[in-house]
Amino acid sequence: MNAKEIFQTWQKAPNLPSYLQEQLEQLGQNPKWIEDAFGQDINFGTAGMRGQLEPGTNRINLFTVGRVTEGLARLIDEKGAAAKKRGVVISFDSRYHSRDFAEHAALILGAHGIHVYLFDDLRPTPELSFAVRHLHAFSGINITASHNAKQYNGYKVYGEDGAQMGPEDAELVFNYAQKVADIFNVKVGNVEHLRNEGLLQLIGEDLDEDYLAELNKVNVNRALIKRNAAKLTIIYTPLHGTGKMLYERAFRQNGFTNVIPVPSQSIIDPEFPTTKKPNPEYRDVFTPGIKLANKKKADLIIATDPDADRMGACVRTANGDFQVLTGNQIATLMIYYLLTNLKNEGKLRSDYEIIASIVSSSMPFKIARSFGIKTKSVLTGFKFIGEEIDRMNKEHDGKFLMGFEESYGYLFKPFARDKDAMQGAIMFAEVASYCASRGMTVLDGLNEIWQKYGTSYEITRAIEMPGIGGQKKMTALMAKLRSEHLDEINGVKVVKIQDFLTQTEISDGQKTPLVGLPKSDVLKYYLADETWLALRPSGTEPVIKAYVGVNKPSIALAEKAAQEYQEKLAQLLK
Repeated sequence: MNAKEIFQTWQKAPNLPSYLQEQLEQLGQNPKWIEDAFGQDINFGTAGMRGQLEPGTNRINLFTVGRVTEGLARLIDEKGAAAKKRGVVISFDSRYHSRDFAEHAALILGAHGIHVYLFDDLRPTPELSFAVRHLHAFSGINITASHNAKQYNGYKVYGEDGAQMGPEDAELVFNYAQKVADIFNVKVGNVEHLRNEGLLQLIGEDLDEDYLAELNKVNVNRALIKRNAAKLTIIYTPLHGTGKMLYERAFRQNGFTNVIPVPSQSIIDPEFPTTKKPNPEYRDVFTPGIKLANKKKADLIIATDPDADRMGACVRTANGDFQVLTGNQIATLMIYYLLTNLKNEGKLRSDYEIIASIVSSSMPFKIARSFGIKTKSVLTGFKFIGEEIDRMNKEHDGKFLMGFEESYGYLFKPFARDKDAMQGAIMFAEVASYCASRGMTVLDGLNEIWQKYGTSYEITRAIEMPGIGGQKKMTALMAKLRSEHLDEINGVKVVKIQDFLTQTEISDGQKTPLVGLPKSDVLKYYLADETWLALRPSGTEPVIKAYVGVNKPSIALAEKAAQEYQEKLAQLLK
């Protein structure tokens, strides 16, 4: 059927909720919207899907969630009775319909005789990852759109290791979902029956206590914290989301008692009324926190995004203003502190390893090598960091110290296998304590690192390509760039190109195999002035991510150069 015919079947669906009926009537007046909302199925990439909360096969709603859940249920059926008994853990965030989607998914799985652990209320994404491992479940589902605007929601699937589901099983889920003949009549179980049969089990405080017990092992120098935490006043914002559930206990048990929440942003609200996009990389999300910090004379603001997997920070500058740190800068501060502490304590080991995505800053690796420890680059997506942790454990050739992505994701203890903003928050508070112990601000600490290792600066930009033609346009642009083999960018010579899709590397006109990583639609360029640039279509959003990393004598020159390179990348993608 074409888009209009599918639209008409939705109009006739007898079980469409009233809010979807109203949206269908209003939005259906626009033929372009019909083509976009019904012209294709929503993309299932990076072990999940994300989209606008609207009717349509290319949107997030009760029926697209139901279809994918039915796909997961059929996969678990195929795996057998043991997998069904191990079951699925389900969590959700503070967005519109998140609870509805989570409960709907639970009833679909229950109808297949699959055991379901359903959180009694919203919880952070990393707690879901922890719960899958802790309960030895077969899989996990998280209903969240992370840091996206209020119009969005999403669906992530996790594997038994607590990381987002690997590509083979994720493809099977998608294929099974595509075979669902009637998305309006996916079978659901009866709540009371499932509860009586023990197939639907609510979880909450019991998992909170176990997760908090693991968080209590993250900080590395309790004596330092005890001596210096009182010097810190930390402003914290959960950005209207799940971080509110556990932040106070997490900070307090780790020795940080002077933590003040931002009242307006501590309200669980799917409208995210204090910001257009609840993303801790944007300065506007810190505006209420900055006002409170000035009132309380605080120098540090910590933010977690609505599902509490990303952590950002805003720190006071020498002139009294506030500066938002990048994810790479936060990672740089953390790794330098961790390694310095280990060295001072006589606990530094050469088999420690830090892991980062191929589009993250090179500075933490530069620091790590100066301390004599191992480094590993992996593809974007925390599941690949999880895979490297598993490899180290099986082959006994390394000890995990830290994993990070430039997109504000950090992990220190692998009891979770996704980025963990709770771990990031308490570790960054320890970094601030360390700086305070030396009479320094966090920015002083960053400048000290730059003076020792050189100044690096990175910018990530999401170049949007929305609409039904967005995916095709992204594919065509990446193909065009592959065929061109750029020899200069912004007047600077390209010395090396890495193509992670064709798994080739071009340097000095010679093409050689690029080994060690799975295929991924990423192009990375290395320039003669030590700049690197990368392009990567997102697996969950209609955007191409453009990454730039530069090395210059000063931060002012670095910021200027990074902006210029980003403008050049934008021109290349027109």
